[in-house]
Amino acid sequence: MRRSLTKTEIIRRKEDINRIFREGRSSSSYGMRLISLDNGLGFDRFMVIPAKHYGRAVDRNLLRRRAKEIFRCYEGRTSVSDPVMGRGQDHILVVYPGKVSDFSLLESGFIKLLDRNGRR
Repeated sequence: MRRSLTKTEIIRRKEDINRIFREGRSSSSYGMRLISLDNGLGFDRFMVIPAKHYGRAVDRNLLRRRAKEIFRCYEGRTSVSDPVMGRGQDHILVVYPGKVSDFSLLESGFIKLLDRNGRR
């Protein structure tokens, strides 16, 4: 069983990121914002962006690892191994400093945003 997201499930290109910020729909929760956009690839892709002044590099990397794990385990996600044509989405999670301090807050807020933004 795979224990991490594949390279194709992580958004990396600057053009994709700009398109998601420009055209995507956004929803906010306590200390975080999720921007989602249909991608037509058949699977979901994800990226975490800690806002400016989030803390030390250790804190930012811990946040990224935790958010990726929550996204990997999320049941509403369409994965690369089980693609559904036309149902894929790109998600960018922006997390603001000082608001999300532990895993349970991040998990509950992030899943609520995924459910809200996911399949409208």
